[in-house]
Amino acid sequence: MRRVAMVTGGASGLGEAICAGLAGDGHAVAVLDVDADAAQRVAARLRAHGAQSAAVTVDVSDETAVHRAFTTVRRDLGPVQILVTSAAIAGFTRFDRITVDEWNRYLAVNLTGTFLCIREALSDMVAAGWGRIVTISSAAGQQGAPGQGHYSATKGGVIALTKTVARDYARNGITANSVPPFVIDSPMLREQQAQGALPPAEVLTRAIPAGRVGTPGDVAAVCSFLCSEAAGYVTGQVVGVNGGAVV
Repeated sequence: MRRVAMVTGGASGLGEAICAGLAGDGHAVAVLDVDADAAQRVAARLRAHGAQSAAVTVDVSDETAVHRAFTTVRRDLGPVQILVTSAAIAGFTRFDRITVDEWNRYLAVNLTGTFLCIREALSDMVAAGWGRIVTISSAAGQQGAPGQGHYSATKGGVIALTKTVARDYARNGITANSVPPFVIDSPMLREQQAQGALPPAEVLTRAIPAGRVGTPGDVAAVCSFLCSEAAGYVTGQVVGVNGGAVV
């Protein structure tokens, strides 16, 4: 059954793969991203493959902008019944050097942005008696990560928020689950490697029992299932995509 799916951070990396996966499942896909040109390119590619898609520029930390984005998607595609929150910022700062401004920026994008999008989507889902919410968290939110106190804290918050939404809205036919990836080959990973913050892939794989770095497609496949009719009894769960690195 066709639904309207919204993916934040949908213009690159994991978000782009998730958009492609949901479009392949037959859904109309709204590609939300702070990068307007990239969002337009992704939406155009989806349309070229026969999907219905729209691009919307939004900073998820801005409450007014989030409301405006949802209004645009409802007008162009219809009520939102699938939401995947992939928009995030990541980086490395030694704990004692994290400024309050940096801390607040991570909270605003990674945690408040997730909260704002879920809150906005819930009215459509409650009205339909059906909804799927998937938050992209991180293994850092499960076990911490050196030099990422701000990032880890926000991703741990995303997991706790998701579990609460799952409990609050299960009787409305809405599921909420979190997917925390470990090491995924993405523009964000390659940027961190280029900066010297992370080692090359052959070093990273030593910590991964599966013996390889994950792909955006690995994450997208799990999201497709969690957003499907078949996953109606799966809610409040943390479904790791990590090659066995976090158990």
